[in-house]
Amino acid sequence: MLDYNAENIFETIMAMPNAPNIIQKVQDKLEEEKQKRTEFYNDITEQQKAEFINGEIVIHSPVKKRHTDVERRLFTLISLLFSKIQKGFLGYEKNLIKLTRNDYEPDICYFKEEKSKDFKDDEMFFPAPDFVVEILSPSIAKNDRGIKFQDYETHKVQEYWIIDPDKEILEIYHLNGKGKYELFLKSGTGIATSNVISGFTVNIRAIFDDAENTKELQKIINS
Repeated sequence: MLDYNAENIFETIMAMPNAPNIIQKVQDKLEEEKQKRTEFYNDITEQQKAEFINGEIVIHSPVKKRHTDVERRLFTLISLLFSKIQKGFLGYEKNLIKLTRNDYEPDICYFKEEKSKDFKDDEMFFPAPDFVVEILSPSIAKNDRGIKFQDYETHKVQEYWIIDPDKEILEIYHLNGKGKYELFLKSGTGIATSNVISGFTVNIRAIFDDAENTKELQKIINS
């Protein structure tokens, strides 16, 4: 995972005699990115899953059935609970998260009520969520563990779930008091509890197994 220290980078640049030239190059590059980002907004369609990352448009490749099954199981569990609590906003697959520099379409995201209460029906660009799930696939795993990890952390996404559908492992990261992600849980078995989505506790196997998923759904229905 990326680990940038902004203060160290700043001090390193400012110690260089050519600091103004470096800063100007950065400004020029960011202006070029801004124009490309506008084009990205104009060109994206509802049929594509596309993201804008560090000045580049990333079009997602088709995913394996395993990936889709994991996403379906987890979203079904969360959405069933959400239908009961009816607080906040639950996003799925095609909600575009607009951060300072980049735009992402997380597999699942959730916004608490205080952040989502002013969302409109025609809302297209969303702020940083409170909870994000990314399901790994070979083509984008480096982003989920790299730039997205850092970006979600920087924008104070309180809880980040990374799921490896091949290894059947769930990782949960929470922001600590210093605003950095700490690994709270990494497992393929046992119980996972969200600190953000009130009342959401799940048997991890229910994310990877249909029979276990059905049992968990029944628990939510009966609760």
